Amino acid sequence: MTTPEIQQEIEQTRERLGQTVEELAAKADVKARARAKANEMKAKAQVKAADVKTKAQAKATEVSGQVRQNPAVQRRWPLAAAAAAAGAVIIGSVLVWRRRKT
Repeated sequence: MTTPEIQQEIEQTRERLGQTVEELAAKADVKARARAKANEMKAKAQVKAADVKTKAQAKATEVSGQVRQNPAVQRRWPLAAAAAAAGAVIIGSVLVWRRRKT
């Protein structure tokens, strides 16, 4: 081998060695690897949470529609319910007024 060939081989060996050292350093950097894994897991969790939220909203809308269409749930006497609520408010107001008066 000639001197230029030896020098070229030495240079290539240095480059390979440098790459190997960088790879080993990256593997040894546990903190950076843990951070990268945490970011990856966080991204997966956000995607899964968005998927679950979408499915839950769709199911809630479906159930809500079924409840509204159910004849057993529909109010038959809305005026009576309003009157009962108004009566409860009046009775509560009278009780509060009496308590403050004494």
